[in-house]
Amino acid sequence: MTLPSIPLAGVIGDPIAHSKSPKLHGHWLRKYGLTGHYVPLEVEAADLRSVLKAMPRMGFVGANVTLPHKERVMEYVDQVTDRATLIGAVNTLIFRNDGTILGDNTDGYGFIENLRQGAPDWEASAGPAVVLGAGGAARAIIASLLDAGVPEILLTNRTRVRAEKLREDFGARVSVVEWVQAGNILEKAATLVNTTSLGMTGKPELRVPLDGLHSQTVVTDLVYTPMRTPLLEFAAERGCVTVDGLGMLLHQAVPGFERWFGRRPVVDDETRQAILS
Repeated sequence: MTLPSIPLAGVIGDPIAHSKSPKLHGHWLRKYGLTGHYVPLEVEAADLRSVLKAMPRMGFVGANVTLPHKERVMEYVDQVTDRATLIGAVNTLIFRNDGTILGDNTDGYGFIENLRQGAPDWEASAGPAVVLGAGGAARAIIASLLDAGVPEILLTNRTRVRAEKLREDFGARVSVVEWVQAGNILEKAATLVNTTSLGMTGKPELRVPLDGLHSQTVVTDLVYTPMRTPLLEFAAERGCVTVDGLGMLLHQAVPGFERWFGRRPVVDDETRQAILS
């Protein structure tokens, strides 16, 4: 693929000032000595279609998409990958040479790569995964866990109807458990994933009883502010292998960066420090 002399990419959202993506992609561009720029783009919903139409003519080769546009943008692209269709959201856009736009979702890929990097001995087939939460992030997590070979998903959410919708979409390997019973299923979990914002700085605590956790459970939290959430702290005290949420953000960016700038970046300690500094 021939890249423009100065390829441009960015992240589209509203608001967007909080996004760590420009810092991440800027780090990789400098590290690998690549020509290109990655910029934050605050775009209101009413302007999303017109902005997408204009971007290729401005030299953009692609973009990431974040809240609140990850579902709406699917209406404006020419083709959507199977995994983005399954998840029901797009977070990565590729502007192709023929003028068409491809929409993809790399959140599930980022989650699994982060899990495998942080817990090298993790095996999907080891047993059920307990997933806390049934929002947009949960869709990507469930899809990626099932694809990796997890035999069963025990899904629980404060609003049961949202969990039931995911069960309908993903089939018999997903079972819904009442939120008040969440603590009672942890002893079955080979993997525990918190996809909610509970435990995040400024958000309510995750009030799920954790006494059932055993040391063989791999525990990961999508929250990365703070990096060591109360869930991860408790799990570590129980002897569990724990994986923080920052790596998912880093790994999900890899496929897009490679496509836009022609180099596959490596997620390593230097990358993490660049984002945390």
